[in-house]
Amino acid sequence: MVALIDNKAQGRLTMQVVEIANETISLRSLDWDRARFDIEFPLNNGTTYNSFILKGEKTALIDTTHGKFKKPYLEELIKLIDLSILDYLIVSHTEPDHSGLVKEILQMAPQVTVVGAKVAMQFLENMVHHSFKQLIVKNGDHLDLGKGHDLTFVSAPNLHWPDTIFTYDTKTKTLFTCDAFGMHYCDDHTFDQEISLLEEDFKIYYDCLMRPNARSVLGAIKRIEKLEIETIATGHGPLLQHHVNHWVGEYQSWSQEQTDSDTLVAVFYAEGYGYSEVIAKLITQGSTKTGVVVELVDLNSTEPHEVRELVDQAAGLVIGMPSQSNQPAHAAISTILAAAHRKQAIGLFESGGGEDEPVFLLRNKFQEIGLIEAFPPILLKEPPNQIVELICDEAGTDLGQWLTREKTIKQIKAIDNDLERALGRISNGLYLITAIKGGISTAMLASWVTQASLEPLGIAIAVAKERAAVSFLQVGDDFVLNVLAEDNYQGLMKHFLKRFSPGGDRFAGIKTYTTVNGTPIIADALAYIECEVTSRMDCHDHWIIYNTVRTGRVARLDVLTAVNHRKVGNHY
Repeated sequence: MVALIDNKAQGRLTMQVVEIANETISLRSLDWDRARFDIEFPLNNGTTYNSFILKGEKTALIDTTHGKFKKPYLEELIKLIDLSILDYLIVSHTEPDHSGLVKEILQMAPQVTVVGAKVAMQFLENMVHHSFKQLIVKNGDHLDLGKGHDLTFVSAPNLHWPDTIFTYDTKTKTLFTCDAFGMHYCDDHTFDQEISLLEEDFKIYYDCLMRPNARSVLGAIKRIEKLEIETIATGHGPLLQHHVNHWVGEYQSWSQEQTDSDTLVAVFYAEGYGYSEVIAKLITQGSTKTGVVVELVDLNSTEPHEVRELVDQAAGLVIGMPSQSNQPAHAAISTILAAAHRKQAIGLFESGGGEDEPVFLLRNKFQEIGLIEAFPPILLKEPPNQIVELICDEAGTDLGQWLTREKTIKQIKAIDNDLERALGRISNGLYLITAIKGGISTAMLASWVTQASLEPLGIAIAVAKERAAVSFLQVGDDFVLNVLAEDNYQGLMKHFLKRFSPGGDRFAGIKTYTTVNGTPIIADALAYIECEVTSRMDCHDHWIIYNTVRTGRVARLDVLTAVNHRKVGNHY
């Protein structure tokens, strides 16, 4: 153990150099006083950044460390190996706390070959700003260091970085996993002797970094299940040697629980082509409102087995058209077609790159398989504008609502106790919210509406987060609250409860006139009130939206407001 520095700016930092297996050395950078990791979660016991040296006939360095350890780390490293003859630098992933000194290593060892996933190389080129020797590896590839150190690479994307790979040393039966199976825990013990001391930090780490990618966790575990593993050399915390099966079992159990409750949508796009990534993220934004889990997948760089795994797990598929000459993307789409099945929903969009693969040919192929079209193909004839953004958002919302419809129905049927029946006795009026944005107008039937203030005059509306109209009700937006009449509301309800295609005309066949800014007013409404959104409050599955009132008018003084009476309080 070598003490390094102790100051207020960085806290107590030390280095630990330990031989963890035959010709395998760990350089552990111990950050004793770090109180927070990024913005994600507080740390109770500091953290470590683990780096490794493997010495066969050739030498490999697996990962570096955080930049704050630059001086002491490099001093220890050059005591252990001659950097002028270092053969390989294996980059498990390019997150700065593990690749913080890659640039320095390349300066000191310009002959070194950098080993990593294709995506990692792209990231590194942007980090170091000069050329370097590269060896791109994918799942199942090997690298022989000699003396029995035959390395096998395991693809593990999204754990928790898109370019993550594991490295398995056949000789020592050590699996180098970077973030996976790690924990933010700092003490003098190199290994995991005491489960009871580590369990809480292990679980917190999993919940914050790995649970959002539970499906990727299960995919990685499946790919390592045939390996004989004696040690898991993690990128953070103690190395796992005494209780390997326990820790892997915990990951598998927690991830299975998470995926059993999730509905997955895989959104495939062609990075760098047209507006593919922009459209993909807009659709994702709409889908996530409904509570589904969305995974963005680059058609250019994702391995075939990863595509198959995602398609097998996904309830919904969204595909952006690549260019006609993009062979890797077309190979990925062929894999999607081979793995897709009739229980899935599909959505397609153009990327607007000028050489898009025809969307309707691919649409016909999915229809032949029997997939359900969640929204009509999104056609892009010009750069995305506000209209296109809203269409994409609505398309994603439609997809998510379709995929979660059975779950929603089950939730409605599952609850029918005295409390729910009592809540159902709270009656509300019936209203239509109308708004316009970017040339697109929308309408939403609402019942959770109440006056909320007298000075200024204000009303509050509760809107479910998955409603498409949420995009029209941001702070500063204008809308009209149309009050429905008790003797003339059924026809309007029937019309506006219909399912409209993204960007479709909600007002076809409905008599309207407009406010000064063009917002539709329902001609058959009992009254209308023009409002401006002032603030929003997050209430779990709803937004409470507070609005100041500008003006209003009553059309018929002798008629009462239509009222919505419910039997139970767990749905509208």
